[in-house]
Amino acid sequence: MDFDLPAADDPRRLAVRKWLAENPQPTASQLADAGYVVPHWPEPWGLNADPLHQIIIDDELAKARVHRPANQIGIGWAGPTLLAAGTEEQKDRYLRPLLAGQEIWCQMFSEPEAGSDLANVATRAVRDGDEYVINGSKIWTSAGHLAQFGILIARTNLDVPKREGISYFICPTDLPGLTMTPIVDATGSHLFNQVFFDDVRLPVSLRVGVEGEGWRLAKVTLANERVRLSSAGSLWGNGPSAEDLLDAVRDSGGCSDPIMRQELAALKCEAEVLRLNRLRTLTAQLAGRTPGPEASVQKAMADDHGQKVMALAKACAGTDGMLVGSGPAGGSFDWHFGFLFSPALTIGGGTFAIQRNIVAEKVLGLPRDHNVEDGLSWRETHLGKAGRNAIR
Repeated sequence: MDFDLPAADDPRRLAVRKWLAENPQPTASQLADAGYVVPHWPEPWGLNADPLHQIIIDDELAKARVHRPANQIGIGWAGPTLLAAGTEEQKDRYLRPLLAGQEIWCQMFSEPEAGSDLANVATRAVRDGDEYVINGSKIWTSAGHLAQFGILIARTNLDVPKREGISYFICPTDLPGLTMTPIVDATGSHLFNQVFFDDVRLPVSLRVGVEGEGWRLAKVTLANERVRLSSAGSLWGNGPSAEDLLDAVRDSGGCSDPIMRQELAALKCEAEVLRLNRLRTLTAQLAGRTPGPEASVQKAMADDHGQKVMALAKACAGTDGMLVGSGPAGGSFDWHFGFLFSPALTIGGGTFAIQRNIVAEKVLGLPRDHNVEDGLSWRETHLGKAGRNAIR
């Protein structure tokens, strides 16, 4: 690993500082106009910044306590897909408001019977002249009740292999026939929704790419993740990190229990391994290489790590850990919320079983030893239905 951030007097740093001096409290629109929301995008939306330049911008914005617009699915997933495959009219209409946080987006991919196995989607989109008629249901739609648009995949052809019969759409959330039911999770929060489509009419102009190209575009959506060093947070890059927990323990007077001290030390070691792995990934990108095994194992490691952080935080709080709002040394973060949310880490964005299967086959090169009796590999047999579907 060879990684050094440019010096404080690097011209790229000075340019960001000059802009921040002229815009000390920039709005989301100003950030979007300056290209600082997605600096790696081409102009006029970004700055064509290479990974190192992007990290410089991230570093300077963080030092100035400037935050980008909160539109994760729009900026991180929908935007790159529209940039890659959208028409010029779609780019002109949707990208600027998306980057400025003026229009919030959600994702309409998962279904009750098609979670990890996205190719098994059953929601139908039937062409009727200049419109598609949508029927079906989506689930686990994060922030759907706050969004103006969703990225939707639906089946447009039943007569071809299932991955070839899917199309990709921009879906306004206020269309007649589209309804949402809130899903309240274990934290008591309304973060997710189930979406129902009852003869929803969607203009053909809102299809992204050609009909039947949805599977490829869905993979583009899920693969897009900008280079950053701020992913140490234990809840998918958000929330407190292991260092935050260790700082809280120190601030509260330390820990005298030998077993707990050993667990805290192990957590520190694990956090350092994850940090170095992120830097290895970054080094590969700076050198123009596609990240290798270090990128493949990151999610599987990070999700387990996040659960350990939250479980240990509750344990450090002792009997107070049973109370809402509890946590070591207090602080602004609700550790109780994080503990209740943490089981989702190894499910959302690809289950732990699927992640390990990918590592086994794609990284370690393990063979799919087929069971002579039923034609299933050992891993398929033990992953269950969801795992079998996802790797086929």
